Amino acid sequence: MRRFISLAALLLLAACAGRPERPAIAPPAPTTPDTTTPGTTTPGTTAPAQPPTPRLATRALDAGVTAVPLPPIGPLPGAAEALAAFRNSCPALLRREDLSGLTVPADWQGACTAAAAVAPGEEDGFFHTQLVGVAVSGGTGFATGYYEPEIAASLRRQPGYTVPLYRRPPDLIDVPLGDFAASLKGRTVRGRVQGNRLVPYATRADMDAALAGKRLELAYAADPYEAFFLEIQGSGRLRLPDGRVMRIGYDGQNGRDYVAIGRLLIEQGKLERGKAGMAEILAWLRSHPDEAPAILNANPSKIFFRELKGDGPIGAMGVAVTPRISVAADPAFIPLGAPLLVETTLTRRGQQFTALMVAQDTGGAIKGANRIDLFLGPGAEAAADAGAQSSPATLVLLIPRTAARRLNLIKDAPPQRP
Repeated sequence: MRRFISLAALLLLAACAGRPERPAIAPPAPTTPDTTTPGTTTPGTTAPAQPPTPRLATRALDAGVTAVPLPPIGPLPGAAEALAAFRNSCPALLRREDLSGLTVPADWQGACTAAAAVAPGEEDGFFHTQLVGVAVSGGTGFATGYYEPEIAASLRRQPGYTVPLYRRPPDLIDVPLGDFAASLKGRTVRGRVQGNRLVPYATRADMDAALAGKRLELAYAADPYEAFFLEIQGSGRLRLPDGRVMRIGYDGQNGRDYVAIGRLLIEQGKLERGKAGMAEILAWLRSHPDEAPAILNANPSKIFFRELKGDGPIGAMGVAVTPRISVAADPAFIPLGAPLLVETTLTRRGQQFTALMVAQDTGGAIKGANRIDLFLGPGAEAAADAGAQSSPATLVLLIPRTAARRLNLIKDAPPQRP
């Protein structure tokens, strides 16, 4: 069997052979890219008294971008499924502003047109000829996982079903700050109007009281802890008492910062580091019912839902996400709709995983260069995989050749087919 060249090896080669627009600086941690360039001192001169203040990159264009060749040996894993996901993303990709600064919508027109005409079995050629591999901030990152949960719920409150899942409140306002200042593009604040001011919306702890009597309950879950994790996933299936299944999806958030309760439980000494996956957190919550409400409310973020019809779950691009093909990413570093070649480890299975994937979703905790969340599908197996997933990853981002030329990452030589 022919083997793939390691993505990590390709990135190492690219550090010598690529034509970056600016040096790619590896981040000190998977989720915190740093664009500080070490200072130099010319012989005979005096170094500054204090080093320059580090500047945190806020988008890919400022984090350092390096050209990286795609593996030339063997078929690209997941190419057919990734191409199908890319095709689905094209309508949004051609009109969505790219917050990373790497591409503009028009760059994707040629690739989207070509994608529509690719014959079965020719998917590898499409990715090699239409797109160019690049590494953002060195390409080293981190991969967690998410899934589509299914929980017991009822459309009306009744014994055994008392945990409300709320629709989006009509007074919740999203304010894109980029409308007011270009430097704030991509950032949003949420709140409600009080008099002539925008004030923060209620926290998780205060939400039931804030929404009491407003008839915004979409459904009632049977288990408060499963409902909490459904919010973290952002979408899921409700298994109703009559056997029907109702799919619900993300329809807004209260604007409060997300706090990871697993990290909190570790800090408080209630769980051990490395043993704080979803299964362990659920077990702790259920065995400590008196302490559990305070732990849940330590995460002030609250998600609102709407019923979904048709395929799902629906990602941030408005299209259904595909198991083990779709990822959630930070759009300031990875253009939504762009393909990625991902190399990581499936933590629970201990298996190396390499595949072409597509950035089709976002997440409140998915921030920074090369930080991704793998969509692992529905069901108990996917839940177990997602709950355990926590592994370093190597990413190659695929962008159109027109964008790569504009960024001085490639020459105008014609693309070579594998």
